[in-house]
Amino acid sequence: MPRVLVVDDDRETCRFIAEILAGPERSFELASNPEHAIQRARAEPFELLVCDINLNSSLNGLDVMRAFREANPNGQVLLVSGFGTLETAIAAVRAGAFDYISKPFDIGEVRAAVERALEQCGAQRPPAPQPDETPAGELVGRTPGMLTVYKQIARATDTTVPVLILGESGTGKELVARALHRNSSRASGPFVAINCGAIVDTLLESELFGHTRGAFTGAVADAKGIFEQGQGGTVFLDEIGETSPALQVKLLRVLEHGEVRPVGGRRSMTVDTRVVAATNRDLEQAVAHQTFRADLYYRLSVLVIRLPPLRERRDDIPLLVGRFLQRACRRAGRQVELSPTALEVLQAYDWPGNVRQL
Repeated sequence: MPRVLVVDDDRETCRFIAEILAGPERSFELASNPEHAIQRARAEPFELLVCDINLNSSLNGLDVMRAFREANPNGQVLLVSGFGTLETAIAAVRAGAFDYISKPFDIGEVRAAVERALEQCGAQRPPAPQPDETPAGELVGRTPGMLTVYKQIARATDTTVPVLILGESGTGKELVARALHRNSSRASGPFVAINCGAIVDTLLESELFGHTRGAFTGAVADAKGIFEQGQGGTVFLDEIGETSPALQVKLLRVLEHGEVRPVGGRRSMTVDTRVVAATNRDLEQAVAHQTFRADLYYRLSVLVIRLPPLRERRDDIPLLVGRFLQRACRRAGRQVELSPTALEVLQAYDWPGNVRQL
């Protein structure tokens, strides 16, 4: 019978979690302080730990999780937080949590996460790395859609495969790309971004791959492209859907072989960069219409992060407004408060330009 250890500094929350997860073939033990939880985890075997991250103690949920995993190496951990942020998602995933959910609970989500975790309890997992305390950037939001984005970023930071970020214009795709870079093993390397839709195709090739002296009129010296500038770091290709088929072929070679050839050059050079691309276009539809190469799409979309539009995360608008208003007040050297009526108007609007328009 699977045994579940539930930890929260609020006893009623412990009981509530046990009630919604109750089943005929599982047993629960409740702990309202981390010290007691660690003692129980070391005294008896458990298959699953469900633990709040923010505990009213010198120890937090990550401390409990590490002790639990030492005593129960095959056990799984589901961490809970009342303050859903990218930082806590990254800390939870990197410290070895099976999943991370936010209060207030979506009961169906919690039940589904527990079922998945218990299914995995028999699998041996390698030791988890310690969490990275590096600031995660300017992403703001606590709605379920943004929590999903945070978890996807957390799981993608320690890989080197390409990431494709999808979302409407103004949703914050470059912020996601920067968060991926900042929390990755390449953080000490450069982050180089380019908007592929803002440069004409003839110049874009030179911007991407560089050029040699005399390659074209005005090329008075050799110049490095962004792939060479981004050695050891991350290259962000914004609006990748706007590139021409001819250029897509050359981008595919970079992804497949890690090589670029400057415009006018005779030799290719090896580059070591992680590629993160973004677009507001439907690339699957573009592939079907043969305006975007299928092989490049498959190379770019190894990991896909979809950013929700602002109209689907209206509960984040007060957080965003507070951040932007604070910044504006600081710049203007004055204090301004937003009326409740004004905030209601902002939350009721559909924001076709998303966070950028807000």
